[in-house]
Amino acid sequence: MKKRSWKKTFSALGVTALMTATTVFSTACDSRKELVVYNWGEYIAEDTISKFEKAFPQYKLVYRTFENNESMYPNLSNSYDVIIPSEYMVARLLREDRIQELDWSKLPNVTQYMDPMFKTVTYSQDKEISDIMLNYAVPYLYCTVGLVYDANRVDIPEDTTDPKEVWGVLFDDQYRNQIGMYDSMRESIGVALNYCGYSINTLDAGELEEAKQLLLDQKSRISPSRGVDNLKDKMASGELAASVAWSGDHVVILDRIDELGKSDEIDMRYILPAGSNWSVDMMCVPTNAKNVDGAHDFINYMYDPDIALANCEFVGYSTPNTAARAMLDPEVANNLSYYPDEATFATLEVYFSSSEYEEKYTEIWNTIGASS
Repeated sequence: MKKRSWKKTFSALGVTALMTATTVFSTACDSRKELVVYNWGEYIAEDTISKFEKAFPQYKLVYRTFENNESMYPNLSNSYDVIIPSEYMVARLLREDRIQELDWSKLPNVTQYMDPMFKTVTYSQDKEISDIMLNYAVPYLYCTVGLVYDANRVDIPEDTTDPKEVWGVLFDDQYRNQIGMYDSMRESIGVALNYCGYSINTLDAGELEEAKQLLLDQKSRISPSRGVDNLKDKMASGELAASVAWSGDHVVILDRIDELGKSDEIDMRYILPAGSNWSVDMMCVPTNAKNVDGAHDFINYMYDPDIALANCEFVGYSTPNTAARAMLDPEVANNLSYYPDEATFATLEVYFSSSEYEEKYTEIWNTIGASS
């Protein structure tokens, strides 16, 4: 596979230094108003925060991170000004009145540059929620959920979209201790459902039970490595042969393979099965936010084309910003795994959310987590 040219990845040391710099900088005479942003780990360009503070010197940006939607949710009793959950969690927060309506008059960049496609997305099975989603949340980056694998160790037909062929390696005894699974409820259960030929949004008791048993069996037989950010390093080092991955993680893994000097040893590829997930991470303002004006300034700033380009290139995920996408390398902008066309989108699903989904899927997830 031809190596894509991307910016240097965000190391754990860089994250720590960034958080320390933005948190410790405060002094007794600092008159700036705090702006607290809660985002995924490794999910912002290295210099975005410093550039924002230079553009808006009235704010001191405090940047905190989470690993997945489910670990973020219990922390929302704390006060954050901008949070960036995925669309199914946004739907839940909207139902629970945990986020506030945005003032689009303060978001001129979003109005100008957001891809109109996002106005037509079905974000929730609840039409009322789906129809008002963009009143409360702005797309930040998006991705698909597929399989990253070393083609030197795993044989998968390159042109297949069959979920059985794509996900089969994750349940194959010969890859014991060599596969990765996201420590994320909807992604893991979604993979199992997709493999079994079911909708990733099913509520059918029999289908959910089959997916649960598949994951329990996988845990006991295959002993998958679990995590999120740590799996990228394990794939890049060759410790794992295949892993569930968001499309943007494929880009990060390619960079890390290059940094490790393993490009001649590892042929890392990404494949997207039909019926899988595509996910939109969205910028929202919680109802308990203390700096609402600053939150709007931050969201609008993230849609500056140069800033949006820097973030999508650095992180590796797909940008909803039309001007930023136009500046991307055509090899990336035209890759259907990163920027699906209408036909590809038609085969994918976003995750739905409701109290019934939370109850049934959480019960499965807790059972898997408790198993030995």
